[in-house]
Amino acid sequence: METPASTRRHADRRRGRRHTAAALVALATALPLLAAATPSAAAPPASLPLDPGDSGKFAKLNRQIEQLDKEYGGDLAKLKDAEYAAKKALDKSNDLQRDLQEARSVVAQLAASQYMTNGEDPTVTFLADANPSDLLSNATLVSHLAQNKAGKVAQIQKLVDDQMKARKQAQQKMVELNKEIKDLKRRKSQIQSLVKKYKPESPSVGMGGVTPRMLKVKNTIDLETGPFPTIGCVRHTGDPQDHGTGHACDFMVTTGGVMATGSAQALGDRTASYAIAHASALGIKYIIWRQRIYDLRSPGWRSMENRGGVTANHYDHVHISVF
Repeated sequence: METPASTRRHADRRRGRRHTAAALVALATALPLLAAATPSAAAPPASLPLDPGDSGKFAKLNRQIEQLDKEYGGDLAKLKDAEYAAKKALDKSNDLQRDLQEARSVVAQLAASQYMTNGEDPTVTFLADANPSDLLSNATLVSHLAQNKAGKVAQIQKLVDDQMKARKQAQQKMVELNKEIKDLKRRKSQIQSLVKKYKPESPSVGMGGVTPRMLKVKNTIDLETGPFPTIGCVRHTGDPQDHGTGHACDFMVTTGGVMATGSAQALGDRTASYAIAHASALGIKYIIWRQRIYDLRSPGWRSMENRGGVTANHYDHVHISVF
């Protein structure tokens, strides 16, 4: 004979079983939703690997660059720019993959919440039950995804598309970086002959730290194509590269980060052209001007990655490095 208390226990167990079943149904329902969000025939699996060996490939390429730097006369700025592009694309790909995994997790939680609360607003339920530390990263996404199923699918679809595009771009950038490395290796004997032509010089004291060769280039360029608003050589902040060892100077054609136009741009053009024409006699290694680089170890102008500003992209000065 059942007592009121035992009847309540049975009812509680039945409700618990119903909630458990509902949760399982919710998760099962969430899976098709996630699957529907992925591209069709060539769709990635529901949980893509965060990094399918790309970081390992990138690390291997970096080691090759370090070795080439030692063999080919120091800073390979042209190669470093390709390295920068590959790293930027790889970081973006990995960030988007993490976003995608988080979005799928939130959608599953929302779907489960909606079933377990008998159709109540899943956003309210999720915000009420979520770990407070999760809300900082998820609250905005939850609010967006909770609008309707179409919105959830569209959000994940966009993340899938963006992530796949970013991954392909990262892999393409690494292909281009590898091509640059192979090109330099093919030119090894020519480059090493060029490097041997110029005896390495040590940083000096009493001249601001520039090497004698860089000082000669600075004085020659200033005499032949100057004057300039200012010439900056030795620095150790930011990403100094050859500046840190006294092997580079920046010939400013404007000041205050102003884009060079008109006569200022013409001054930069003349300076870059003169440096290229007299590179062999002066021991010039490479020139950067207007987001392009001309490296004497692999001649010809090449576009560089966008670094985000006039000065960073060399639109207000000509950078000249020496061996």
